[in-house]
Amino acid sequence: MLLEMRDVTKSFGATRALDGVSLGVESGEVRALIGENGAGKSTLVKILSGAHRPDSGSMTFAGEPYAPRGPRDSRARGVAMIYQELALAPDLTVEANIMLGQERVRHGLIRRREHRRLVSEVLALLDHPDIRPEARAGDLGVGAQQLVEVARALVSSARVIVFDEPTSSLSEHDAERLFAIVERLRGRGLAVIYISHFLEEARRVAQTYTVLRDGRAVAGGRLDETDLKSIIAHMVGRDLDELFPGVPHTAGEPILELDKLRARKSSRPASLTLARGEILGIAGLVGAGRTTLLRSVFGLAPVVSGRVRVQHFSGGYAPPRTRIAQGVGFSSEDRKTEGLALARSIEDNMTYSALKRHARWGCLKLKSRRAEVARWIARLRISASDPGQPAADLSGGNQQKVALARLLHQQADVLLLDEPTRGIDVGSKAEIYRLIGELAAAGKAILVVSSYLPELFGICDRIAVMSRGALCEARPVARWTEHELMDVATRADATGASDRKTNQSEM
Repeated sequence: MLLEMRDVTKSFGATRALDGVSLGVESGEVRALIGENGAGKSTLVKILSGAHRPDSGSMTFAGEPYAPRGPRDSRARGVAMIYQELALAPDLTVEANIMLGQERVRHGLIRRREHRRLVSEVLALLDHPDIRPEARAGDLGVGAQQLVEVARALVSSARVIVFDEPTSSLSEHDAERLFAIVERLRGRGLAVIYISHFLEEARRVAQTYTVLRDGRAVAGGRLDETDLKSIIAHMVGRDLDELFPGVPHTAGEPILELDKLRARKSSRPASLTLARGEILGIAGLVGAGRTTLLRSVFGLAPVVSGRVRVQHFSGGYAPPRTRIAQGVGFSSEDRKTEGLALARSIEDNMTYSALKRHARWGCLKLKSRRAEVARWIARLRISASDPGQPAADLSGGNQQKVALARLLHQQADVLLLDEPTRGIDVGSKAEIYRLIGELAAAGKAILVVSSYLPELFGICDRIAVMSRGALCEARPVARWTEHELMDVATRADATGASDRKTNQSEM
């Protein structure tokens, strides 16, 4: 066993984050580390990196005791971490970022020639056309920046690399490239610990798995000898027969209509009709224009031409304040920097968009506000100590519930949800899906943008596909297959592709 942890425990005050966790990984093995938010994955990774010291237990690396004094020491020992939040210096070159903190020096001077040789060797292994030693790191795409982090790990002669949610912000193309790199690293004899909420993705890249729940390792083995249903049951501690709970709902009268709306000069006119009690999904590749379309509808991006009709209001661009008054709510895909004010309390985040509901004569009625927030916390089953708890203290799934509760508190009739389950665990996803179904049953109209196709097929009534700013006509889920949907998403003319497929199906 190249890296092994035995009976590791870690507590923070009265909270037991890890309770006797054992885990090991061999050279040439990719082990998936799976678990819900709060299961202990982050704490375990921080112990491996030296950021935390375990309270008890032991670790060995290559047969020797392993107890890093800090992240720099763990990297020097051969364990490298690649976190979801990249840690690059954007104004430095690729070469400078790769060698940062591990410079080759002689007599106080950097050995530039050796730097160039090392960087060229690792970049040749990664084989990415956009990553050049002299390129500015901040000018690279997210996928390329992540590979720069991999290159940094390889220069440090890492023998174990930990990937923490590596594809959460990647396009499908960049994710495929990353999968190929992971396989290449495994072929070179490196050990990889791969953390992901996407179980299908974990099955693709890993051979073995360990499931954490409530700080314990509750299951493990070979992925080819188990199924996703069993893994999910171990994650949540119960059988999860319905990942996509079916909540009956019926579409009513149209409430939102987009008439030849253009969000950018380069985009094509988009037309769409959304009814009360309906869940309509928009699929497409990253960069297709889905997020820009939603932001234009809500007033966070301009409207170049076309009209938006919400209930009895009709016109072009309107600012967010106006859209909120018209009954439109928007939940951003970027929960940390835009969707929530993490440093503020739950009650602030839930009520900021409709504070007038708790104001009288210019003063905020704190007692009534807190009482209503407490009711939303109970109804949405948000795990929190009290309404005054900072949003930053919540898990990703509970943060997402707070973001949705804000739209409900402002009494939105039309909910624009951009990647509503990004970065949350499978148990929390099931709860969010049930909530979306219940909202549709209550007559809310829901427009969902998602890059996760099973999600769209599992919760939506109709799906439209956007490709390069063009939006095809929405059609019922039963008239799509994943293959057809991806075919339309990758075509230059999504509208034309959809029309051709529709005509063929009617012949």
